[in-house]
This record gives sequence, C-alpha cells and structure tokens, in this order.
Amino acid sequence: MLGFVPPLPQQPQHPTVSGHMVVCGDDTLARRLAVELRYVYGERVTLVLPPGRDTARPDLPLTQRARAAALFGRMSAAMNRNGTVGGSADDTNAGVEAVRIMEAHEPSDEVLEEAGVDRAAALALVYDDDERNIRAALTARRLNPRLRLVIRLYNRKLGQHLETLLDQAAAVAMPGLDPTALDASTTVLSDADTAAPALAATAVTGSSKVIQAEGLLLRAVERTPPGQGELADPGLCTLALLSSTTHDPAGTEGSDSSGDEGPQLLPDRATVAAATGRGTVVLEAISQAGPDRVPTRMGGRGAPLGHIFSRRLRWSAAGVAAAVVGLAVASVVTTGDSPLHAAYLTLLDLLAMGDPAEDTEPTSRRIIQILSGTAGLLLLPLLVAAVLEAFGSLRTASALRRPPRGLSGHVVLLGLGKIGTRVLVRLREMDIPVVVVEEDPEARGIPLARSLHVPTVIGDVTQEGVLEAAKIRRAHALLALTSIDTTNLEAALYARSVKPDLRVALRLYDDEFATAVYRTLRTAHPQALTRSRSVSHLAAPSFAVAMMGRQILGAVPVERKVMLFAALEVGGHPQLEGHTVEQAFRPGAWRVLALDATPPADRHPDLAAVPPYDPFGPGAADRPSGLVWDLHPGYVLRREDRVVIAATRRGLAELLRRQRASARR
Repeated sequence: MLGFVPPLPQQPQHPTVSGHMVVCGDDTLARRLAVELRYVYGERVTLVLPPGRDTARPDLPLTQRARAAALFGRMSAAMNRNGTVGGSADDTNAGVEAVRIMEAHEPSDEVLEEAGVDRAAALALVYDDDERNIRAALTARRLNPRLRLVIRLYNRKLGQHLETLLDQAAAVAMPGLDPTALDASTTVLSDADTAAPALAATAVTGSSKVIQAEGLLLRAVERTPPGQGELADPGLCTLALLSSTTHDPAGTEGSDSSGDEGPQLLPDRATVAAATGRGTVVLEAISQAGPDRVPTRMGGRGAPLGHIFSRRLRWSAAGVAAAVVGLAVASVVTTGDSPLHAAYLTLLDLLAMGDPAEDTEPTSRRIIQILSGTAGLLLLPLLVAAVLEAFGSLRTASALRRPPRGLSGHVVLLGLGKIGTRVLVRLREMDIPVVVVEEDPEARGIPLARSLHVPTVIGDVTQEGVLEAAKIRRAHALLALTSIDTTNLEAALYARSVKPDLRVALRLYDDEFATAVYRTLRTAHPQALTRSRSVSHLAAPSFAVAMMGRQILGAVPVERKVMLFAALEVGGHPQLEGHTVEQAFRPGAWRVLALDATPPADRHPDLAAVPPYDPFGPGAADRPSGLVWDLHPGYVLRREDRVVIAATRRGLAELLRRQRASARR
C-alpha cells in the first residue's frame, strides 16, 4: 500500500492557457515524465491516463489516477521542504491548473481535443503499444501542425520513417511558414534504448557514453581516480565528479530514489583540483561520426568446430590417421616403394579400391593389404558416425548455445524482453561475455541471442539449478531485468547466497520498494556491490528534454543524474549574451563547450539531425569551420551566436524559462 491518497480536486474541463505539455500513457513512464516536466522544467502539464489499475501491476490496489496524484503530492511536498518548487510565480498561483489529470481508455480525437492538444506546445505519447502511439500521433499532427511530438516506439526503423512522415505533414500544413522558424519537430524514442546504456554500465566500470551532433561523436568517459604521484588527464573538459563511493559496495549510489546527493555535475577547476580520490567524467574526444558498431558474436562466425567435431570423434579420426601413417611406413620399409606411392596404395586398400596382391607380389605387400582392408572396415562406421554427429551438432549450434565449461568473468542477464534485448546488444558492443537466462523460449530477444551465439539457458530462474547452469559461481555480475520485481529479487538473493561478493543490479518497478531492497541488500552484504534501477526513472529525462524542443542534442547518464547537451541561440539568454565564455560558465548548471561558426543564413535548425555542410568533404577548407570546440575563455558571446552547452536538467530548465519570459516581455 502506498498509504492514504487525498481526493483529487475538481479538474477544469479545459486548460486555461496555451503552451502547456500533454502526456498520454498507460504506465509509470507517463507519470514520471509528467513529474519531470512539472517539477524540473516548471511546465503546465495535462496527464491522460487510462481508468482502472495499472495493467503492468494489477496487484497494486491504487488506480492510475490515484497513483499519479500520490506521486505529485510527494514531489510537491519534497519541493516545498527544499524550497525549490519548479515553475514561475504564475504557475504556483495557478494551483491545480498547473497539473491536470484526465482519464480515457484511448487517445481519441475527442480526448486529445479535451486535453488541449490544439493549443499545446508538446505532446508525449508513451503508451506501451506502438500502434496506439502511431494512431494518436497522426491525429495530433492533424489537430495541431505546430505541435512538438515525442513518441515512444520500440521499432527503430519504423520510428525513423514516422519522424520523416510527420515532419513533412507539418511542413505541408503550413506552406507559408519559414521552415527554420518551425519547431514542430517529431522525436521517436525508446525507453529500452534510453535505459540500456545505464543498465549495462552497472555491470562494468569505465564505460563510455556517446553523443552525436553535426556528424560528430562526442565521447564522455568515466575515469577512475589517479594513483599517488599520477596526474589526472582532464581531457577536453571535466563534465562531472563521480561520487566518492561510486565503486564502494557500501556507497550511496545504488538506488535511483535513495535521495542522496550523488555526483557533482559541471564542477569548476578549484573543485576538481580539491576532489582527490574521486572518479571523473570527462569529454575525451571528438571524431567524425561513422556507422553504428555491430554487436560482436561470441565464439566467432558459424558453428564452433568443437560442437561439430566432438572429442570422441576427434580421437577416432586421429587413430585412423595414425593407422594410415603406420601402414604407409611399413610398406616403404618392406617393399622399398616411394613414400608418396606407398601412401597412395594404402589409401586405396583402406577404401577397398585397390587390386588384390597376387602370388607374384611380396608376402609383406599382401599382409599390409589385409591390414589395410581391416582398417577400412573399421573406418566405414566411423565415417557414418561423423556425418550423423556433425549434422546433429550443426542443428544444435544453429539453435541456442549452452554455456561453455571454462566460462568465467561473464555477466548473467535475466530476461530477454524489450529492456533485456537492448542491454544484451549494448554488452556485446562492448565485447563483454554474457550468459542469458530466459523462461520463455519464444521471447523477443531469443532470435538475437541465437544470431550472436550468446549462451542461453531456457528455464525459470526461480527454480533450482537454473542459475548454476548459467555459471553464476564464476560470473562477474548479475543483471536481473525481468518485468517481475519478486523474480528479480529472488534471483538476486539466491545468487548472493551462492556468491556473496557478486555485483548485482536489479530492475525494480516501484521506487520505494527499490530503495528498501537496496538498503537491505547493502546491509546484509556490505562487501558486495548492489544497484537498483528503474527504467522509467532512467528514461523520463530524455523524453522530457525532447519535449522542450529540437535544441536538445542528447543526454548522458552520470550515476543517478543526467547531463544534457543542447544547442542554443545566445540571443534571448541574458546569462550568455554579452558575457565571455568563462563568465558564462555557471558551476553545477551549464557550461559552453563549442561555438557554431556557420553563418546564421546557412544554419540548419536541427543541429543533431543533418549538418548544414560536410566539414570533412571536398572544399571544406574554403567553407566555414562549423563547430569550434577550442573556444578562448575570453571570447564574448554575441546575440547571433549559436553555442553547444553541457547543462544539468535544472540549469537547462532555468535557461529555457528565462528565454520564454524574455520572449513574452
């Protein structure tokens, strides 16, 4: 039980203002996203939920509406205690109008109109059904061509085509509008893709994060603290200081909702110099973007030879080869024939293809022929067995591999649903050995595991012997990513009983439950690393920044926090305009990383999608230089400049709120 939930106040039938945000969904991601928009960015939010209980958690007694109200109540109370309520004074005075909750089975035309989509600034469609999201997106684009759309889709190829289609529809609906001034962008995201890097990073250390902008790759890398007498490499710049207990089993970085301070984003030089013994996240390199890396296969291409030719078959073949060599040597010694001709005659005799030796032949030749014929009789069933065994081995190798005997230091991944499949791809991209445990042989990720030759155990992880078959005793980490909290918890507890120092990361649905589990496991196993993760907690920030506009280039998770990269016009931002790069840096909020040197007339409105020109193509020396990353600290930012910044969520929210306030004035 989540406790008593106060009754919701009477909701207005229609939003009283325009420019609000609409979120439609049927699970915890929708509620998390609405909280992010309201309490981080200070936006007015209309949340559309289905009536009744959460389909993903029918065991919980509260309805979707009641759970959302309880979540908003807890967040509002926490913000009031900290004195950091998001939004402006007008929003605070608006009271319940700042958050409006509706109930509807489907996002139909009438429901979207009642939610005020025709006057909204952005709409997020985060249902767990791709088809429902697509239908609602087509309807919303017709109702409001200026609307920013953020759509949750698992199918990435379909998402790319849908983005193009809806953006073209917006341009056709407003033919007289300048495309560069149109912010009716469509962004297709997947919660699985967004959360997978952070989930995979819990199983390894030193992982890197990649952001792509203007055909370039920006790689942010975690670095461990330097040893005594060593100098830390700051890279291009230091983006974050990790918690001092990041890799400490008793540290506070384990739970998404633990409420601890965690890492320090965008520190100044003095803070970095004073923070001895802490890891860092640095912007390490900038390179030209290339094609996505293909996940590597475990065991190479094709069926492993060890599966096709078993040990018994190899010993039998070695015996036949030794017999051939011995008979050929005996023939050379006794008959004086050449070695090549003797081997040739021996093979003919083995295969019963030679002429019988007559009385004119030496006795030794006749004896060798009899021995060769006997060996040939033994060879025939061996050849038949080899064909049958190789055929059976090929069939099993083309299906699912079993964990090899000598495997160790691997990651045991529980569950091959939407999240587990994406995490598997991420781990194989980093060449990390994986053993998968899945109960359903028809699960979504089984074909991928087969194609990557990933060892897979089919069985219920709660049954005895399943984790042992996955070699849990010699594993490096356990990622419990099934959709059932109790299954993940039971697997983690059993794995800890088998190997107490095992690194464990659990996917847990409920935040309070995740915090309680994390703290209990940390107390019971103080020398083991435990992490609990919520997919909605990891994915909601990316969906929220996409709703704020096309200026968001990407997000990088840093422990439980998020670092954002954005492209902003300096004009309208008093914190940037007229200040030097060094003066515009606000520790813990934002930092200017690069300047877009493209002339304003040639700029593309979406810096992350299509570059205005190819900075590496022919004739690039005669063109503008594009993004300049080595800015002088004394460079004064002008109104017409466009810059790339790294910012925290609250820092970017402050910049965007002040920009909107300046535009209204």
